[in-house]
Amino acid sequence: MSAHKESSNIGRVLSFLREWDRGGSTVRCRMVNSFLGKNTGKSLYELELEFADVASLFLARLTTWMRLTYMQGTFLGLQLKAIGIFLSASCHDQYLMEFLDDGGVLTLLVILSQSETNEDDKAEALHLLLTISNAGRKYKEFICEKHGVKIVAECMTMSNTNHTQETGRALMESLSYGNPTYQDQVYKSLIDLMSCTSPKAQQLVLQALRAVQLKQKTAHHSIVKPLLNMLRSPHIEVQTEAINLILDLRHHNVRGLLLSGLVTLLRPIRKEEEQHPKTQETERIEITGSLPEFLQQAAAAKTIRLVAEKYKEPSEELLHLGVIQQLLHAMGNRKHTDSQIQASLALKPLLTEDVAMIQTDNQTLYTGWHKR
Repeated sequence: MSAHKESSNIGRVLSFLREWDRGGSTVRCRMVNSFLGKNTGKSLYELELEFADVASLFLARLTTWMRLTYMQGTFLGLQLKAIGIFLSASCHDQYLMEFLDDGGVLTLLVILSQSETNEDDKAEALHLLLTISNAGRKYKEFICEKHGVKIVAECMTMSNTNHTQETGRALMESLSYGNPTYQDQVYKSLIDLMSCTSPKAQQLVLQALRAVQLKQKTAHHSIVKPLLNMLRSPHIEVQTEAINLILDLRHHNVRGLLLSGLVTLLRPIRKEEEQHPKTQETERIEITGSLPEFLQQAAAAKTIRLVAEKYKEPSEELLHLGVIQQLLHAMGNRKHTDSQIQASLALKPLLTEDVAMIQTDNQTLYTGWHKR
């Protein structure tokens, strides 16, 4: 670039910054819209060329404007999109560090924790945090140090839009990868999130748990109870994700607890039954039950079928747990057809496995007798 052209470019940028400093919200809004139209998708080199190597001065002004006005919410979406151009620019470490130093990450986390923030702005703030997290371990740790995991988890549970929840899930997954210091914190936070009431959030949390669990050497025991409770959901997509996670955990240390829990769910024990195990009234309660219990019963039978069809060792454990008798009980549930169907489908592979086990045992006894 010639000296004359470079001087002209510097003059233009200084004029731009002066207009920003002197202008009110309306002027700045117009300038940001113009900036978005001209610079979306540019690299750090291109942004520096556009701003005569002082693009950081404009980023600092955007960050400060956002910090001072985010409570109003009027221009927050515009501010976040403009900052996103800098943070998503290739070779963008310089901008990331400047944004962190200016308190940008803390402001984003506060924005997420404010109930007044609209869903679109929360989704955009989560997207910026995801961009920062994806940049490397030191950025993930910085977000986690500022209680980012807790804030993002709460945002997911309180949100009522799919986009916000999906971006939150992606961020939680990102924070767990390549972040050994805080990986367990993210994992346990996801386990806690299974107790949320939003079906979409439950589905996304289960998906995230499946991804994070692959990185864990063991499974935490606290995952068992809430995971089995997910089988009570009337939403098939939630049940499906829960079943998939149970199948994924077949190689982990909680397998025995999960299999035992599944067998127990085939014959729900309610409080009345625990107190009066053999009364006529108890029998009536057990037969009528409740819809969530019947849904859980059917889903447990379905999970058992999938285990029996695919995996030999867990199937043998199920048989030792008395699964056949409990499946027959579930087949007798005339109040819920799906329980009958799923239980009958599960019996076939298990009976086949049971016969094979008996034959093996008989052969072993026969061989031992002849050796004598």
